[in-house]
Parts: sequence; structure tokens; C-alpha cells
Amino acid sequence: MLEPLRQFIRRRRTAKSTVTPAESPHDEIQLAATALLLDLAYADGTFNPPERSRIETALSRHFNLDLPSVHELLALADAEWRQTTDRTAFTRMLCEHLEVGQRITLAEVMYGFLVVDGHIEDGNSALLKKLAELVDVPAAYLRQAKQRASRQLPAV
Repeated sequence: MLEPLRQFIRRRRTAKSTVTPAESPHDEIQLAATALLLDLAYADGTFNPPERSRIETALSRHFNLDLPSVHELLALADAEWRQTTDRTAFTRMLCEHLEVGQRITLAEVMYGFLVVDGHIEDGNSALLKKLAELVDVPAAYLRQAKQRASRQLPAV
């Protein structure tokens, strides 16, 4: 995608790894998933510290990255997100390379991210539904993910 992404991939490869970037879309998947999370983060016009922290935690946990790698991935995804007007490149990558269970997990992470502000805004929920549809998450699973995320909301 971008030369900085290639450099990021090269730095993350260990000497014992025999897999070349061309053989595995793993790092591109990380970039695409992060770009979609940023899409949700910027949907309301702000990307605040609690949102950033939630994304950093999710990236670290799901991709097994240390904090410097998370920051670098966020910077690369942010640059790619800003340059790309067509989000379907990200969703297509995820749809093609993730199994349905992995796509459902992504939807759950995305809904979990939406509740970081203490509520799920209609606009963000609609965007998530659109993104989930593009990565082929079955509607029933998406509803379950929303229910689980809603249970994380503070009682009013």
C-alpha cells in the first residue's frame, strides 16, 4: 500500500520468520482493520483520548503488538485512511482474508469501540452496520455484538 507500511512490515519480521510480506496478507489486514476503526473514531468529527486508548488496547490484544508497534500501525493506518476515499479497499481485504469468526470478532471490537463514549450514536451505529455488511458479517451476529456492547453502557 504505502512504502512506510512495507518498512513497518520489514521491521516487524523476525530473523526466524520465513514468510515474506507477499506470502501473507497479515500486516495488510492489520492496516485495513485499523483504518476501519479510525473510520468509526472520526465519524463524529473527533478522535478523543478514550477512543485512542480503546483502539490501542484492541490492536495490542488482537494483533499481539507492543505499544510502539501499535502507535506505528495507527500512524500508518491514519495516513492511509486520509488518502483513501474508497473504504471498500479496506473492507474487501478483510472480507477476502478473514474467516467469518474473525470478521464477527472485528464487528464486536468495533461495537465495543462505539460504547467508549458511554452511548452508541445513531450515525456511528449506521456506519458500523454498513462496514459490517461490506465485510460480510451476518446480521444476526451483528445484532448480538451490539447487544453485548450495549450491556457495557452505564445504567441511566
